[in-house]
Amino acid sequence: MRRHTSYITRMADLFAGIDPPPAPPADPAPDAPLADRLRPRTLAEVVGQTHLTGPDGAIGRMVAAGRLSSMILWGPPGTGKTTTARLLADAVALRFVAISAVFSGVADLKKAFAEARDHARLGKRTLLFVDEIHRFNRAQQDGFLPYVEDGTVTLVGATTENPSFELNAALLSRAQVLILHRLDRDALELLLARAEAVMERPLPVTEAARDALVASADGDGRFLLNQAETLFSVDLAAPLDPAGLSAFLQRRVAVYDKDREGHYNLISALHKSIRGSDPQAALYYLARMLTAGEDPLFLLRRLTRAAVEDIGLADPQALTQCIAAKDTYDFLGSPEGELAIAQACVYLATAPKSNAVYKAQKAAWKTARETGSLMPPDNILNAPTKLMKQIGYGQGYEYDHDAEDGFSGANYWPEALGPQRFYEPTERGFEKRIGERLAWWDERRRR
Repeated sequence: MRRHTSYITRMADLFAGIDPPPAPPADPAPDAPLADRLRPRTLAEVVGQTHLTGPDGAIGRMVAAGRLSSMILWGPPGTGKTTTARLLADAVALRFVAISAVFSGVADLKKAFAEARDHARLGKRTLLFVDEIHRFNRAQQDGFLPYVEDGTVTLVGATTENPSFELNAALLSRAQVLILHRLDRDALELLLARAEAVMERPLPVTEAARDALVASADGDGRFLLNQAETLFSVDLAAPLDPAGLSAFLQRRVAVYDKDREGHYNLISALHKSIRGSDPQAALYYLARMLTAGEDPLFLLRRLTRAAVEDIGLADPQALTQCIAAKDTYDFLGSPEGELAIAQACVYLATAPKSNAVYKAQKAAWKTARETGSLMPPDNILNAPTKLMKQIGYGQGYEYDHDAEDGFSGANYWPEALGPQRFYEPTERGFEKRIGERLAWWDERRRR
């Protein structure tokens, strides 16, 4: 009898430390934010992510099989990461627990894991949703590993940052990375249509203003619904046109973190647009970065790099344009000096292209590392002392300015290495003339 009582006591203690099963989600209150009232109830209602939630998508297949693997949901703000995680738990009957890496610490994680383990003993698995998972440091991320491996939790992390840079390799190896797309125009229009159905009236805007509203959302569904709710909350004498909408609503700030992936994506796009001779695209990416607050000197450094890497001697003025743009910006500052940056950008994009000097530099550096300390030929060695002259330093040197046509054709290569060819000019721009000159000198050497 005592043993039976002890068992009952232990079970009571166990249940006392476990949260009761979640109640079915209640309908949002009539005064709840519009985004909450429109929150999807099933995965089929999630907009813009059918590549994941559809029958052939990774999430769709997992739900059909009734079994989830741990995953990282990577996507821009307002694309449905949190909603998708909650609906995943409902779809396969998992207990849903959500924490935020911004507000949670080690103690919160330990509590979540302990509760998940208690529920697992009773046959109820847990989906642990971790918002902004990239905010946890490396040691905290490692703390997930044993609980993911033994099935205590199915981890669903959400991040706006590239997991390759922000998450441990060990954690990534135990989770699928699923990419959520920024919402396209059709998805955002569908959200507005749902909002109008709930509010039982159309948005008080003209068609042109509606287009501007969708464009201003920049793929963020939550932002769009918040803007729509603001419009629904006021009585307007007439629908707003684009100018009226701009004055009425706050301007959305472009998503751009200067030390994150978006920074590297845009600077890569700018550089490659210049290399690809597309001045229109190059100007667009330059504008994207400048209007988002990028340091103009960072952009000038990259433009200068493009001038020497991708144009080089095909147009030697490209480098001059970049240095002049830097001096002009230093002199004028923003916004006037930004015109000089734009001029340099357009100049580079429209200049003839050559990476011949870039390739020559890499080849020359490689040969220098591999050949070590070879001595130059005696005829071009410096001979400042009598002894050095006696042992042959400088003997036979031909002063090119005294030679016919200013060219002696002498040998300048170490004997053990022999002549090499690193620089091969292209047929484009000024390099065509350089190539002709080199060919003439080569012919004189052969003679």
